[in-house]
Amino acid sequence: MSAYDALFERVFTRIDPEDAHHLGFRGIRMGGRVLGRLNKVSARPVHAMGLEFPHVLGLAAGFDKNAEGIAALAGLGFGFIEIGTVTALPQPGNPKPRLARLVKDRAIVNRMGFNNDGAEVVAARLARRDSSTVPLGVNIGKSKVVPDDDQAAVIADYQFSARTLARFADYLVVNVSSPNTPGLRNLQAVDKLAPILAAVRAAADESNPGVPLLVKIAPDLADEDVCAVGDLALAQGLSGIIATNTTIGREGLVSTTDEVLAAGGGGLSGAPVRERANEVMSLLRTQVGPEMTLIGVGGITTVEDARERLAAGATLLQAYTAFIYGGPLWPARLNRALAQEA
Repeated sequence: MSAYDALFERVFTRIDPEDAHHLGFRGIRMGGRVLGRLNKVSARPVHAMGLEFPHVLGLAAGFDKNAEGIAALAGLGFGFIEIGTVTALPQPGNPKPRLARLVKDRAIVNRMGFNNDGAEVVAARLARRDSSTVPLGVNIGKSKVVPDDDQAAVIADYQFSARTLARFADYLVVNVSSPNTPGLRNLQAVDKLAPILAAVRAAADESNPGVPLLVKIAPDLADEDVCAVGDLALAQGLSGIIATNTTIGREGLVSTTDEVLAAGGGGLSGAPVRERANEVMSLLRTQVGPEMTLIGVGGITTVEDARERLAAGATLLQAYTAFIYGGPLWPARLNRALAQEA
């Protein structure tokens, strides 16, 4: 058992998962740069969307919601950091408890509800942050108080976030795939998604013309809907698609029924998402062709998982849940393994 495994089992599993997250993140912010100096990774850079990524592996949105530890996280070996999801309005998120672990499945269930400081506060934090050597993605979502059936209000909400945050982003992500904001996933329907993407593009160009724009989709879309989003991305000239977010499904878990029920509702991430995320990636690559950037996320734990996602068509990779279970040395270990196989 590694030192981190022992810490996870003896400390983190004995306290509320959200409290454990805050405790761990505080430690990363304090020691991430030091670990980075001890944890150098030599890997082949990836060129995508007009950017250079030092490594193929990035940190998915959800870990650093408010842009509080970008440099420290980059120091751990992530080749890019995606902050958020950030909403136009600050919001506390859903009632606690809202984060649970299914340890036997190496999975997490979250129903956080886009808790974040809001676009203006995050923008101010980004404006004064230390420079980072890795690309920064900014993930934006709909404020909960905005009715999902009021298209004009939804568009205005996304535009405010894009207008406020795009100037700090190396790429911008429209998130319409979290299961924890009521009605949000309905916006993945192409007739609703198309005007949102067009409006975000226009708003982002006001402060950062041509910033790469991506959309993040759920694994629960039917295959034909995945392909429809691919077609829309091509038609709108998007730079890429991130696949996939968490799932509302609970199939194939090894945790007991009582453990799953205790974890409650919300989005499931981690190893159980891997198979469907691979399928979605393959569908998208076939649909959009070889040029568009596809970022693969969902269930990437081992070097074999990473290779499988790249073979399915991913240009870049992201992780979150495996980082929680693997600890601060995990990103560098995975990057090192990938570099050795290259």
